[in-house]
Amino acid sequence: MTGSPDRPRLKLPIGIQSFRKLREGGHYYVDKTPVIDRLVEGGTTYFLSRPRRFGKSLLLDTIKALFEGDEQLFRGLAIHDRWDWSIRHPVLKLDFAAGDFSTTERLEEAVAAQLEDQARLGGVASPIGPPAARLARTIAALREENGGQRVVVLVDEYDKPILDNLRSPDAARANRDFLSGLYGTFKACDADIRFLMLTGVSKFSKVNLFSGLNNLKDITLDPRFATICGYTDPELDLVFAPELEGLDREEIRRWYNGYRWLGEPVYNPFDILLLFDSRHFGPHWFETGTPTFLLELLARENVAAGELEGIDADHSLLSSFEVDRMEPEALLFQTGYLTIRGREAAGPRTLYRLGYPNLEVRTSLNQALLGFLASRVPRARRWVDFARALRERDLAGIEAQLRSLFAAIPFEWHTRNDLARYEGYYASVFFAFLAGCEFDVRAEDGSGAGRLDVAVLLDEAAYLFELKIAERASPGAALAQLKERGYAEKHRRPGRPVHLVGIHFSEDSRSVVEFETATG
Repeated sequence: MTGSPDRPRLKLPIGIQSFRKLREGGHYYVDKTPVIDRLVEGGTTYFLSRPRRFGKSLLLDTIKALFEGDEQLFRGLAIHDRWDWSIRHPVLKLDFAAGDFSTTERLEEAVAAQLEDQARLGGVASPIGPPAARLARTIAALREENGGQRVVVLVDEYDKPILDNLRSPDAARANRDFLSGLYGTFKACDADIRFLMLTGVSKFSKVNLFSGLNNLKDITLDPRFATICGYTDPELDLVFAPELEGLDREEIRRWYNGYRWLGEPVYNPFDILLLFDSRHFGPHWFETGTPTFLLELLARENVAAGELEGIDADHSLLSSFEVDRMEPEALLFQTGYLTIRGREAAGPRTLYRLGYPNLEVRTSLNQALLGFLASRVPRARRWVDFARALRERDLAGIEAQLRSLFAAIPFEWHTRNDLARYEGYYASVFFAFLAGCEFDVRAEDGSGAGRLDVAVLLDEAAYLFELKIAERASPGAALAQLKERGYAEKHRRPGRPVHLVGIHFSEDSRSVVEFETATG
């Protein structure tokens, strides 16, 4: 279904997390109430993980308005004629999206303040005592105040007090243990709760959240709810038709589509709204948060840049996260830097193949990783000049840029980085640099003859790179391997030449010492 571009343009709901403000303010709204209806009809206690700025807060506020019976806000939406507006439920909402949670004392103060506000808004006296006891008493008081109607409990960004302290593990563990006790209250209050939903970025298994709430349904990887947050392609065409005029529709897909949770792929709403506002393709979502901790983890775990495009993980890895042992795959997936590209059965287990969701994440993460691995190396001019050399098939220009890239890496980065002792360091820097360009870059591209280190595929030409450490290989070995294994065959097509590029790095001089090319 396609909307009409002749429709009047509405306001872009950038940063709006209030359902009322969105509906009453003349903003675009993508109707998620059919999925919410399915959610409410199918159970009572849920957990949902989605990356930051994916619409989780708006989702919870929509559910809040629904249970509170704000009928006028839902007129014209799919759920309106299916909902019993004569029944209204009290709602208690805890929101950890903002606040100082650097210590458990401050977290406890924040919870106490929220519970006091929720009691006041619900017209009940604010209970006294420890936070868990106050939470239970507030829920019971709200039910009593509302004639026995059970309470709807919503928790937004339940894990942020932990995530904010990942670089201070003791504080993270202390907050985790505090939240474990707080959230464990919900099981004791089950008789008073009509609907419970918690959202966040990660699933911390040691919070005891899921063992304590044995009826909690994790819908993170449930295909029926894959589109509950984010915009689908049809929704984009239907709702935002007036905004699409003048923008390359396929380019929008390439840049921003591709987040998958075992169902239909979706766009990050923040990216789309910023694109419509600026009319400019760029890393809108990525620039809202610098993943310093993530980059540190990748370097510490010796995860090379090229490995990120094809990581395999099982369900237990994707659905758990620990303060004491953080797996890079789990962190990358749950924070939105990798997504599910496919799955296959492996005996009783299911393996998920992870990869970058789209061009924005691939280029931006690799540019950030390159900056982390190689300090002062990344410069906007360098990527522009290298991209031009690739398009123009300027092999001398490609060589000059790559020599300059490695010559610019400060000596101390080689000596203090564990990866510097291995071929993987050079390969990681090399791949991150290539992936920072807006091209089709494939690490360890497989064929019947083996695995090629890196392939860069353009309409104008294909470039196949093989990397060697000079002290461990004979002269010309990289280019010879490209020729002997016939890697070019896979990438031949009419009108597009295939260039073979063999590169030797020196461990001693920390530089490119051999750069050989041939036409495949």
